[in-house]
Amino acid sequence: MNTKYSDLINQTFYFPQEEFKLSNDNLTFHNIDLMKLVEQYGSPLKFTYLPKITANINRAKGWFRNAMEKNNYNANYYYCYCTKSSHFQFILNEAFKNNIHVETSSAFDVNIVESLLATGKITNDTFVLCNGFKRAQYIDNIAHLINNGHQNTIPILDNYEELDLLQEAIEGKFKIGIRIASEEEPKFEFYTSRLGIGYKNIVPFYRKQIQDNDRVELKMLHFFINTGIRDTSYYWNELVKCLKVYISLKKECPTLDSLNIGGGFPIKNSLAFEYDYQYMVDEIINQIKIACDDAGVAVPNIFTEFGSFTVGESGGAIYQILYQKQQNDREKWNMIDSSFITTLPDTWAINKRFIMLPINRWNDSYERILLGGLTCDSDDYYNSEQNLNAIYLPKYNKEKPLYIGFFNTGAYQESISGHGGIHHCLIPQPKHILIDRDENGILATEVFSEQQTAEQVLSILGYDVSLTFKNKE
Repeated sequence: MNTKYSDLINQTFYFPQEEFKLSNDNLTFHNIDLMKLVEQYGSPLKFTYLPKITANINRAKGWFRNAMEKNNYNANYYYCYCTKSSHFQFILNEAFKNNIHVETSSAFDVNIVESLLATGKITNDTFVLCNGFKRAQYIDNIAHLINNGHQNTIPILDNYEELDLLQEAIEGKFKIGIRIASEEEPKFEFYTSRLGIGYKNIVPFYRKQIQDNDRVELKMLHFFINTGIRDTSYYWNELVKCLKVYISLKKECPTLDSLNIGGGFPIKNSLAFEYDYQYMVDEIINQIKIACDDAGVAVPNIFTEFGSFTVGESGGAIYQILYQKQQNDREKWNMIDSSFITTLPDTWAINKRFIMLPINRWNDSYERILLGGLTCDSDDYYNSEQNLNAIYLPKYNKEKPLYIGFFNTGAYQESISGHGGIHHCLIPQPKHILIDRDENGILATEVFSEQQTAEQVLSILGYDVSLTFKNKE
């Protein structure tokens, strides 16, 4: 009988896969022995595999290069990293090894850009696209960047008032973009995005406030669909509407030369994941080329702002199954040594699925289980996969500890959960390690942050740590 966990996976998916393989009884991730990581660093454990960031950037650049060559598309492609996906220095240092550009979302993002400029990670040739609703500090920071000579900073107007605010703060002439307020899929609770300016209002806004304004130069139209870049009638319909606006605006605005199609490439969330990236890029470039050629206008430079795609597949989390609770005749709860709410908040907030696999014991028999976190909150569990199929893991055995991994968790989880802050039930933030390879393929690991201590937590909460822990040395 095929009763091993490895049999289950082999019967259900094509396995092994590019990043996932077995070494004896244990799982490897990009040829990293995950059990060795556990033995060296313990659990719970978060990790970032830095080479995957560079790999995904270069994959996307290749897709757009191929599509532009195929379609005789005579303009440039610019890959921007969307910083809100992960602001960590080690992420940006890796990303900016690859001659890319940057998109910001708020005031402090600009301070990060200034740090990158000061350390030579980016230059004055790097485009800095400033998205988001702009409060006073954000406006001031953008102005400071431009006034200090970074002419490739392009604030993307989110509303009508921002143009006046920018003109008050910026000296001389500067470049701008305009964000389209896209119409969302019918399943959304609202019809039009709260971000940007409506399709029908963009050309009148240009005529009224930009056309005869010698202080500003309109360079970019920004288009983003919340559901991402997907082969659906909804996406293609919205792209066509966007192109109509671009063409109408281009005919009146000769300085307009760039179309920003935002982010939205999906990342792998299942061993059964399928997505034809090259086809999607080919079709996007083809649609833009056809529309512009038919209208007799030059094709635009293409900008993208990939965040999750850049960093998502570089991250992972490892937990130990501490205990199993048989709560009734059908439900077994495997309790992890951390919390889903505090370490993978998207599993709780938006029922997001990540790839979940055991790290060891693949040759053991399996059972159907539920996964629970350590907090006292009834919502601290992972069952996103329950909506499609049951969660199966090697059978719990107190004498043979089981470790499980969640993969492709590198986007948003640390910023949403609050790195180094206070977490639900004061469950500590796990240790985080960085994994890299040198030019010879030799693996290297280092600790980015240790597991949060009680002293750190109490200090944040305002307690006198010297008194609390004076007798525990």
